[in-house]
Amino acid sequence: MYTYNHHSDSGFDIHEIFVNRSRSRVLLSYIGVVFLLANVCQPFLSKEGLSSSSVWSITFGILVAKCLQYKPVRKESVVIMPTFGVQLEIHFWSGKVHRRFVPIGKILKPLLNECVTPVTCYWSLAFLLRDEDELMLVFQKSHPPVKMLVPVWKALCKFLNSEYLAKSSVSKLKSFLSQEHPVLSMYCNWLERTPGIEFYRNR
Repeated sequence: MYTYNHHSDSGFDIHEIFVNRSRSRVLLSYIGVVFLLANVCQPFLSKEGLSSSSVWSITFGILVAKCLQYKPVRKESVVIMPTFGVQLEIHFWSGKVHRRFVPIGKILKPLLNECVTPVTCYWSLAFLLRDEDELMLVFQKSHPPVKMLVPVWKALCKFLNSEYLAKSSVSKLKSFLSQEHPVLSMYCNWLERTPGIEFYRNR
């Protein structure tokens, strides 16, 4: 039902989960909708009231249409942008794309959760966010298997750890310069605050 794809583009690490659409499921879904409409319109066209058999037919049509309804999502993507954050994308079959950007400073930790409901059990990938009480689901419209979530989770952990280590190294260097070389430390601080040479921060 799901297909996983991983590639890089322009320095961005992209993980995609494709939702495989079943033609037979879509066809049965449309048949269920037509059957439902036919049962609803029949009593009004024949100028008769709703009988018990009509009510049962309408109820059955609703259940068929609901159970066979396919999701209009084509794929969901996780785009890891170094030094910036993570962009979550939902691509629909209609061509519409819904994007959410999560800054790197907002993400505390990616989590793999096992979700248990009265009728099913599945795994989900979520972000633990700073100053937020609720988790943010990475894949909101689909429930891919855990074997597809693990590589995305590992990539997110690696990305967040590398960013944390980079920030930690910069802070340690600044602390060392401020103690051992105060003049050089003042010069570096001046470079950071000077417009036009902000690229020194990432070097």
